Amino acid sequence: MSEHAIEFLRGWIGEKVQCQHSPIKIEQAETLAKECCAKAAEAGILLEDIQEEVGDIQELIASRLEEAAEEGSSEARPDKPAE
Repeated sequence: MSEHAIEFLRGWIGEKVQCQHSPIKIEQAETLAKECCAKAAEAGILLEDIQEEVGDIQELIASRLEEAAEEGSSEARPDKPAE
């Protein structure tokens, strides 16, 4: 995967995937994945280049959304000990 594609994906996910206060929905990950693919194409990055490195973009985004939600919920309850 090209360095340009890696940097694009990291930046895009960092910008778009943030803590959600509602349960993660499949549709949300699907919508974000479609948006990511469209923005990558606009930047001249082939979807195949991204998928070669990370696999299914929708699954990656769903995973990142879940991680962000978990981090957000642990920050919201500072009295809970870290695991």
